[in-house]
Amino acid sequence: ATWLNLTLQDSASPVMEQLIFFHDHALMIMLMIITAVFYTMISIIQNKQTSRFILEGQMIETLWTIAPAIILVFIAIPSLRLLYLMDEIHNPAMTLKTVGHQWYWSYEYSDFTKLEFDSYMVQQEDQPIDSFRLLDTDNRVVLPMNSPIRLIVTAADVLHSWTVPSLGVKTDATPGRLNQMSFSINRPGLLYGQCSEICGANHSFMPIVIESVSTNQFINWVSKMSESSDDWKQV
Repeated sequence: ATWLNLTLQDSASPVMEQLIFFHDHALMIMLMIITAVFYTMISIIQNKQTSRFILEGQMIETLWTIAPAIILVFIAIPSLRLLYLMDEIHNPAMTLKTVGHQWYWSYEYSDFTKLEFDSYMVQQEDQPIDSFRLLDTDNRVVLPMNSPIRLIVTAADVLHSWTVPSLGVKTDATPGRLNQMSFSINRPGLLYGQCSEICGANHSFMPIVIESVSTNQFINWVSKMSESSDDWKQV
């Protein structure tokens, strides 16, 4: 998101692209409905003709009953298609487990041995000048782009919600339950999100930062993290 941005964020996944398309589709239908209603109201106000003998209008009553049903079908069909598309799991290349705590996130890369860390919000006095206030973290989630990723979300204390708008991902973190979603990042860069569940006084200070990199860079990062973990164990 940028300053004074009134529209949706630029998409970073195929699912978010489809969500933006559906948003535009529904918005155009609403615009046509508003235009038709506004034109009808103006016509009725300007119309001076009256008739004492009109008792019913079966044709117009039939039309204004059937027309909304047809419009709802045009909205429901792409909506259901998108709903099933978001729940589809496409043979994930890797799995990321996310655990919500008060007031930070824990991440576990289940496909790699003991690769896990906590992610806290960077305090304002320690924040770099080129970072976003209240949105940056000390440990970013590094993920490869153009790879199907399975996200498993849970919570250790209360309800949380792992949300990244540019990915079109919003998953509730519920204690004692594992929720699953799938996504794929189609461009490199930094993607920001926050906890969108009212889980307490400081729930807005649980930022999420994803660093999307190429596959080679991700493999190098995993190797580096594994080596540093082994060195820490020896100490």
